[in-house]
Amino acid sequence: MASRVLIVEDDPAQRRILEELVKRFGFDPVAVDGGQRALDTLKAASGGTIELVILDLNMPGMDGLEFLERMQGVRGDLPVIVQTAQGSIETVIKAMRAGADDFVVKPVSPERLKVSIQNLLKVNALTEEVKRLNKKVGGALTFDDLIASSPAMANVMRLGRRGAQSNIPILIEGESGVGKEMIARAIQGESERVGKPFVAVNCGAIPENLVESILFGHEKGAFTGATGKHMGKFQEADGGTLFLDEVAELPLDIQVKLLRAIQEGEVDPVGARKPVKVNIRLVSATNRNMIEMVKASQFREDLYYRLNVFPIMVPPLRDRKEDIPALVDHFITRFAAEEGRKVRGIEPNALNLLRAYGWPGNVRQLENTVFRAIVLCEGDTLEVQDFPQIASLVEGYEVKIPAAPVLPPKPVLPQGQAAMSGYSPLPRSAGAAVSDGMALGIPVVTDGGHIRKLEEVEADMIRLALNRYRGQMSEVARKLGIGRSTLYRKMKDLGLDEAIG
Repeated sequence: MASRVLIVEDDPAQRRILEELVKRFGFDPVAVDGGQRALDTLKAASGGTIELVILDLNMPGMDGLEFLERMQGVRGDLPVIVQTAQGSIETVIKAMRAGADDFVVKPVSPERLKVSIQNLLKVNALTEEVKRLNKKVGGALTFDDLIASSPAMANVMRLGRRGAQSNIPILIEGESGVGKEMIARAIQGESERVGKPFVAVNCGAIPENLVESILFGHEKGAFTGATGKHMGKFQEADGGTLFLDEVAELPLDIQVKLLRAIQEGEVDPVGARKPVKVNIRLVSATNRNMIEMVKASQFREDLYYRLNVFPIMVPPLRDRKEDIPALVDHFITRFAAEEGRKVRGIEPNALNLLRAYGWPGNVRQLENTVFRAIVLCEGDTLEVQDFPQIASLVEGYEVKIPAAPVLPPKPVLPQGQAAMSGYSPLPRSAGAAVSDGMALGIPVVTDGGHIRKLEEVEADMIRLALNRYRGQMSEVARKLGIGRSTLYRKMKDLGLDEAIG
């Protein structure tokens, strides 16, 4: 989804020009003719989707400075670009003190305005990401912080908020990678235990002989290797939330002790003489069909009903594809910052590719796919070529590989003449491709003895490499000494991708 930009400009001609420029930059403009209408727009239900403001400083009625002051009480988080015909230092200082983030003088060049919008949106996105991470670490993440605006997630959000208001045990069900832990963290963030410890345990990743010790703790000398007292996860979460991920993987003997811990509100550390009282909020998660496990005697029925008091089913990503654009923007902002890349967005065709894919690995797979694309991308926008693995699995988006050309055999010239022409056939010993018993080389001169264009020689070289390494793009790029994104771009520029169809 394109970022929405609010344009506040009283001059109709200037307003239309800004609208067209913002559209050309790939954003969604919302234009108004004065400060009061701009405030009304921000206060409206759709005002929360505005991500940036372009503000004229000199307007009748409410001017730009007054608007900036009043906007602080409505959407003080919004970045603002102020524009005016008066570019004095005093005017700039007043605007910046009032809350402006950038200042441009009319008439502003399209390039200058585009860079300013992109930079401010990127900084704002990074600021929001930092806030989200701080909330996550501090146990204060809420459902408003989650990227889950699709209709399929509406019931999840509603149930999550309702369950957060009590201490009821919650079981979050869903496929691997759908974001069950984020739902659990949001439940804590909207409960009375906000800011308290949030302890996550992956029950499927604990060695079976250590499960009891890790969950319930142990005393010094309780078993061989117990050189000191260990506080279990239940005690670590005391006062806060214990999140048992993949709870269905717990061994049957531990399930008995977990049931007692839930019922009695106390745990028995290994080797301890008396139980320890704990006060926790229990949230569990699983990607298994636990009813079938109960029927197969793989999971205790009494424990299942203790955990499944308030079930929440999180739908897979393929059932909530409306969330994909926002998730992609979120991951681009995060990974571009982490990797130091200047990637600002994604092409519409590439986004359509991601929407068309089924995502069996859900949000986790999308996250890793965008991470890989950020590393591959050599421009400032992600393209279809940056998602080769996904493109190969979606009909109509295959990254096509041209067939290697069958070049006409060149006559073997005498050594001196060959040196003059610049052509020398590749010998068999060099591993050259062979066609009709002749070594396949790449001529550098035309039949008339003139030097061929560099792009023609380059195209022949790419075709030869594609044939030699059977279309393995990583190997082709490595042998040619270029990046894979560069290889895709050169194939497109040279018309090699069209030769396939």
